[in-house]
Amino acid sequence: MSLLLCKFIPKAGISKFFARAGSTSTFNYMDALALDDQLTDDERSLRDQARAYCQEKLMPRIVKAFREEKFDPDVIPEMGQMGFLGAPYQGYGCAGVSTVGYGLVAREVERVDSGYRSTMSVQTSLVIGPIHSYGSEEQRQKYIPDLASGKKIGAFGLTEPNHGSNPAGMETKAKWDENAKVYKLSGTKTWISNSPVADVFVVWARSDRHDNAVKVFFHIADTTWPILKMR
Repeated sequence: MSLLLCKFIPKAGISKFFARAGSTSTFNYMDALALDDQLTDDERSLRDQARAYCQEKLMPRIVKAFREEKFDPDVIPEMGQMGFLGAPYQGYGCAGVSTVGYGLVAREVERVDSGYRSTMSVQTSLVIGPIHSYGSEEQRQKYIPDLASGKKIGAFGLTEPNHGSNPAGMETKAKWDENAKVYKLSGTKTWISNSPVADVFVVWARSDRHDNAVKVFFHIADTTWPILKMR
């Protein structure tokens, strides 16, 4: 047992863990791995702010949403104001917190509802993340501030009807139009989180400029496009 624990507990926290675990009077079952002792003051503050919002503001609406089977889009800009969206990224309106801090926020949202945590994670990790890491500066400036504030909602288009989330079987095409100097997307995606309420999609497709290789490239689709249909 001790070997397994040592594998997952940072060295500095091992003695604290066993000291607490060895005394029934001080052992805290709510924090069995003494995680709180290993957080920075900023991370604790961020966690406490997230917990207060989730318990006081989000929880009451979750109960109502379940009863009425409705998604409340007003939650997204609230998360943006709290700095939850795009939290671990720098610039463009993102909070720039540590990855641990982002994980703590996600845990507090998940504690209340998995659906809204998924919405937050898709917006942050699967939409803002690819644009921040691989998009052009023009794309970053255009999309990330509105996504980080919650003014716009993002979705991630990978999964397809015939192949699930296996990119090796992807059928969606991105064909380069030399005259217009744009890619033309064609294909169908399914089971896309956030899609019913999304404004921006990161869509994965095979590129004819790269020999339709298994490697795929992301393309940003905007719901203002007349040919984009959601069902």
